[in-house]
Amino acid sequence: MISPALYSSRSEEWATPQAFFNALDAEFHFEADMAATADNALCACYVDKAINALRPDFDWTECGRVLWCNPPYGKGIGEWFAKARGAAARGSTVVMLAHARTDTRWWHEHVQGIASEVRFIKGRLKFGDGKQSASFPSAVIIYRPKG
Repeated sequence: MISPALYSSRSEEWATPQAFFNALDAEFHFEADMAATADNALCACYVDKAINALRPDFDWTECGRVLWCNPPYGKGIGEWFAKARGAAARGSTVVMLAHARTDTRWWHEHVQGIASEVRFIKGRLKFGDGKQSASFPSAVIIYRPKG
């Protein structure tokens, strides 16, 4: 059973819908999940809070060439996108799932006109094993290496 906090402002974590992930994985063949727990990791190799993917000395490219990330959707989400951009600049493809907040600073600093590709999701996702759809639209943001 999913915690009621998952669908409230008390939670920043939204478990990726498995079928949604599977479709993207079939296309990208992910090597690592950059924001996971032992209970919800979608790849055999994953980074959890103890490892801390946002550590300044943590290089995402060491996790693989094709990375998946469904970051916490809190105030620090821009930091996740900055790390994804850095990993792409060093040679990894990073695919991010996030709320489509096109009116926010982080979106304009890290996504709009910067990401290699943005795919807006039709309808609203049902996160984890939830019965109700999310209260927000979602997007898949892709950063590919240049050159």
